[in-house]
Amino acid sequence: MNAKHINFLKNSVGADNVYDDDAHLTAYCYDATKNRFKPDAVIFPRNEEDVSKILKYCNENKIAVVPRGAGSGFTGGSLPANGGIILAFEKHMNKILEIDMQNLVAVVQPGVINKDLQKAAEAKGLFYPPDPASQDYCTIGGNVSENAGGMRAAKYGITKDYVMALRAVLPNGEIIRAGKRTIKDVAGYNTAGILIASEGTLAVITEITLKLIAKPKMSETAMGIFDSVDEAMNAVYKTMAGGVVPVAMEFLDNLSIRAVEEKFHKGLSVDAGAILITEVDGNSKDDLSRQLDLIEAAFKENGCTNFKRAKDKQESDDIWFARRNVSQAITIYGNKKLNEDITVPRSKLPELLKKIGEVAQEHALKVPCFGHTGDGNVHTNVMVEDGNDKAQLENGQKAIEKIFKIAVDLGGTLSGEHGIGLSKAPFMHLAFSEAEMNLFRTVKKAFDPNNILNPGKMGL
Repeated sequence: MNAKHINFLKNSVGADNVYDDDAHLTAYCYDATKNRFKPDAVIFPRNEEDVSKILKYCNENKIAVVPRGAGSGFTGGSLPANGGIILAFEKHMNKILEIDMQNLVAVVQPGVINKDLQKAAEAKGLFYPPDPASQDYCTIGGNVSENAGGMRAAKYGITKDYVMALRAVLPNGEIIRAGKRTIKDVAGYNTAGILIASEGTLAVITEITLKLIAKPKMSETAMGIFDSVDEAMNAVYKTMAGGVVPVAMEFLDNLSIRAVEEKFHKGLSVDAGAILITEVDGNSKDDLSRQLDLIEAAFKENGCTNFKRAKDKQESDDIWFARRNVSQAITIYGNKKLNEDITVPRSKLPELLKKIGEVAQEHALKVPCFGHTGDGNVHTNVMVEDGNDKAQLENGQKAIEKIFKIAVDLGGTLSGEHGIGLSKAPFMHLAFSEAEMNLFRTVKKAFDPNNILNPGKMGL
């Protein structure tokens, strides 16, 4: 980057907050995709005013700006694919500003870690439900930008269901507020709704007001074992229609089960076609027992051969271990994982998994599937044995495109929680018409006419 730009930025936000040395550029060049794009500089804004100064200058000088949380995304949303500046929030803008007990809201800066907010809310007897798998290190700003979900989404929803208001900086440096702290607000366009899941392409979020709820007093976990994926998928949607809404309804197929058992030796049945792990919460033991009775009945009506209720926290942790560690376990099948998070209506889950199996067979690939089947969200993992082999990688990409098309044809979507970023941008045409893509481009241009904010993401 031109030394003139670096000097201006250092004078604006402090020399100890602007870096263009190789160590910083390397540290901020990748995310969970493991793809690498080096930025030209890394800046740690101290506050909203710094963000405004940086964006105004970069807009005037046509310098790309990529907001970044923890870099835990799976689609390249925080990668500087076109160079420019990484705007990183973990150093300064990482504070919980307020937990309002009267109005049940939290006000946070974008660099706050998800788990830290959960703990702070729980210390007040409140609850922030969205719990991405990366909750121990992912940031709230990143969660909002990608509309992150988690295992509790079956009952409690996803990030968008808790965002009440945002403060953000437009590319020209102007500061806006979208939404209010009120429960009801129908004045003007829903600008906050547009910014949620926009992957940093429209504005830079600097403050987030989130809804909190009362924390349930207790929870219980159970696991059901099925001979086939089809039976397990039927059990999912019939459970959800049977008068109980579990906190979580998580799924592992046979390939996932075998991987966890081979890697961790937890005593799982490697002959099982599928496992469903469920959790319920409430305020009394009787309530929890009633819910689990209904789930057990629905499971057994749909082929469950063994239903196990956790007797204590240790047993609950043991049951959840498989689900929480399956992503790393399936690397036994290959060194390159093409990890997608397609989502379909729950009733379409049996057909979806059947068709994915057909694609895996056609391409001679192992495709372990697991995920949040309580809300129809399946993590489909096309495993490439040798990611350095171009032919193998192309075969995997062809399988992914077919799986995306299957999901869309079943009334589903390309992504339930990971976003589009770089990796799914080539497939946007499968889900959106040209008229719809042109509408997205029009919105992008209205916010960011010089295309400096996270350019190249979402196919825009």
